[in-house]
Amino acid sequence: MSAPSESGPVDRPVPTAASDSSRDVVLKTEGITKRFGAVVALRGIDIELHRGEVLGLVGDNGAGKSTFVKILCGFLRPDSGRILLHSEEVKFHSVTDARAHGIETVYQDLALVPQLTVHQNLFLNREITFGGPLAFVDNRKMRKLARQYLDAIKVNVPSVDAEVEQLSGGQRQAIAIARATRQDAKILLLDEPLAAMGAKESALVIDLVKDLSRRRDHSIIVIDHNYTHLFELCDRLNVIQHGRVTFDKAVHETSLEELTALMVSEYRRQVQVGDGEDDI
Repeated sequence: MSAPSESGPVDRPVPTAASDSSRDVVLKTEGITKRFGAVVALRGIDIELHRGEVLGLVGDNGAGKSTFVKILCGFLRPDSGRILLHSEEVKFHSVTDARAHGIETVYQDLALVPQLTVHQNLFLNREITFGGPLAFVDNRKMRKLARQYLDAIKVNVPSVDAEVEQLSGGQRQAIAIARATRQDAKILLLDEPLAAMGAKESALVIDLVKDLSRRRDHSIIVIDHNYTHLFELCDRLNVIQHGRVTFDKAVHETSLEELTALMVSEYRRQVQVGDGEDDI
């Protein structure tokens, strides 16, 4: 599949079961564009995310994935286009605004405080207090609630009193995701959630993501450069090339070989003709 021309329509496959209109569309974008001066980052992104679905975003460095996620989480504003939540248009003016609408991002650096305990990180900036104006932190209650919540979503850590720096990479990622969902986020944006993890650690995060989506109706967008991870994690894949979605298929309707061939073909095209477009 070749990349679409800037003026031509995006080539999409016949709609699949994963994109059936009978499923609830919780997040939709229409024609999202973004420029940074002369640099064109996004040229009209259209996606749909359904309730309980894990959508994988694939693309080479500079394709526009990170810019798109920053728009979804309220860090950047689009130049044009619309974001719809449950069929209603929304405009995010900040990350806090997006969080208020139930969208949370978990980045590679996790934004955890390594020297704090598991329960302190789970309640970071939302501590439970008692004592009125004196506002003492209620560590006992936070420990209890942290343990109950982690047990409920099947996250196994040695102790909620353990410092995060003592945990494995998989456990840290699980805590970061758990913090997002405990704060009532129903749409999660995960940036390279399995980066630099071994098989055992990856399995912990994969099981958590699948449980959140299938049993708890969370909708999740995953960015990952490892195609094997995406086929393990996701229900559907979108490829972003030159700031546009050029490929949209359910995982069971495509293959690792097809996806790899698509990306290799695009790479060869860029080498042959020279990539004159300014994408980030």
